[in-house]
Amino acid sequence: MQIDAIDQKILSELQADGRVTNHELAGRVGLSPSPCLRRVRQLEEAGIIQSYVALVDAAALGLHVSAFVRVRLDGQDDRHLAAFEAAVADFPEVMECYLMTGESDYQLRVMVSSLAAFEDFLRQRLTKIAGVSQVTSSFALRPVVYRTAIPVDAAR
Repeated sequence: MQIDAIDQKILSELQADGRVTNHELAGRVGLSPSPCLRRVRQLEEAGIIQSYVALVDAAALGLHVSAFVRVRLDGQDDRHLAAFEAAVADFPEVMECYLMTGESDYQLRVMVSSLAAFEDFLRQRLTKIAGVSQVTSSFALRPVVYRTAIPVDAAR
């Protein structure tokens, strides 16, 4: 699906406020409600809009430790990669996991309540995955930039 400037406006507005009514959204992007709703439905059906979520304050829930974990496997064949990916997908502490180039095979962003909770995650879960040969962790001191909105204007 090709998106135009109006679709980009719709995406930007929905990323800023996913609870906006269709009537309000239509006014913000310069459409009447029916064509606006039709465009939103098309963006949903095309998979460009994947879902609607609430952004939750991690610190308010006691999740004060954010760690970036680089993982190296002892084998990079499909079997090892699939086993690792299936295992980390089941860990709720893993917020993001990327297959990487370079010295590490994967980079994870992990959120936990404390350093003790991180140690438990590392020792009892992550390093128990078959094929994990090296783990290196770095801890975030504070976020400098944190965005959830995709830069739709840069997608041209």
